[in-house]
Amino acid sequence: MKVLKFTFFIFLASFATSLQAQEQTESINEGTIDQQFEFVLRKSGNFRGTDGQSYEAVKRSMLLTLQAHTIDSLNTLQGKLNTTRNTVITQQNEINELKTNLENTQNTLNTTNAEKNSMSLFGLQMSKTGYNILMWSIIAGLFALLLIFIYKFKNSNAITKSAKSALAEVETEFEEHRRVALEREQKVRRQLQDEINKQKGN
Repeated sequence: MKVLKFTFFIFLASFATSLQAQEQTESINEGTIDQQFEFVLRKSGNFRGTDGQSYEAVKRSMLLTLQAHTIDSLNTLQGKLNTTRNTVITQQNEINELKTNLENTQNTLNTTNAEKNSMSLFGLQMSKTGYNILMWSIIAGLFALLLIFIYKFKNSNAITKSAKSALAEVETEFEEHRRVALEREQKVRRQLQDEINKQKGN
């Protein structure tokens, strides 16, 4: 009977240890970086030193895992930031091209308006009615082209503003995340250093 009780106790202890290890593995590898930091802090051991101060002991494996996750997150944010910057540059180039095309179209329109009173076209004499019809057709076509360029310019401008807004949000999120990560890392390092100093003192 005692053997059965002892075996049952060993089985329960092993099962509880297995569940705890599984929870740790799942928790340290899931959630946001902030949640992973919170998990590390919850799983750290509390003890009071000889000087009366409270300390936190964190497993090195958990710190290394958390460091790898933090680096991965920072690399992902940096990649998104670079992509957004490239998008902004591309949109700016398109806007510059549209501005150039719009200026060229305006110059063409001005030239056409200056020559519309002339009755000679490509060295050929035309009636005033035919001349006016031809000129107004050209002007209408150029005006339609101008409207298309204006539409594309406004559309590109809206996309650029959206990209800049997204870039600003990503940069703000990146800076906030980096600040929180640095603060937590500094806190953990201070705690580790305090523990090392305590061990050296002992």
